[in-house]
Amino acid sequence: MPDRPEIGVVILAGGEASRLPGKLALSAGGVPMLVRVYRNVSQGRRTAISCRSNLPPEVDSQLQCLRVLDRWEKRGPLCGLLSTMETLQTPLVFAVAGDAPFVDAAFIERLSATLQRGDEAVVPAHEQRGRKRFEPLAALYDRAAFLREGSQVFQGEGSLHAVLERLRVREYPIAPEEEIIFTNVNTPEDYAAAAAAWMT
Repeated sequence: MPDRPEIGVVILAGGEASRLPGKLALSAGGVPMLVRVYRNVSQGRRTAISCRSNLPPEVDSQLQCLRVLDRWEKRGPLCGLLSTMETLQTPLVFAVAGDAPFVDAAFIERLSATLQRGDEAVVPAHEQRGRKRFEPLAALYDRAAFLREGSQVFQGEGSLHAVLERLRVREYPIAPEEEIIFTNVNTPEDYAAAAAAWMT
């Protein structure tokens, strides 16, 4: 696909984190986890962080990007993406969770390389227990298409998977060596396992 459009990045940092409070400020290889994710994915790209309140000062001071407060409370990641995509004016947007410390810029490039004319999303997919699982929070979206369909879905159940069902999606098969990319830190056990991985 020649003359590929500019890709912006939205980092979602508005979750409740009830199982691991304050996780985005926990050390991830010497910097707060959210800062690690930001540095991994923001290289040369316009980046915005979706949050539901002001970030802790020790985190905020290390982020040189736009912050967008969610327009609605407790409506999940779709709310954060809609709020932030309305502000981030790039044709394509890569969405990533703030607790995904192994996603990097090279992965964004691999998704971008698979994009074809007419695609409205490139979404990683893998098989788990005989069922296909999509990773909508490590995916590339056509911003206008996502806003169009996401706004409609938001009036109902408001799930990201419901948005995918309305988009022209290209699946990106996940290679075995890429599985670590989809590690999310949700519990103390997850954090301990991730810490062991980034120290090797």
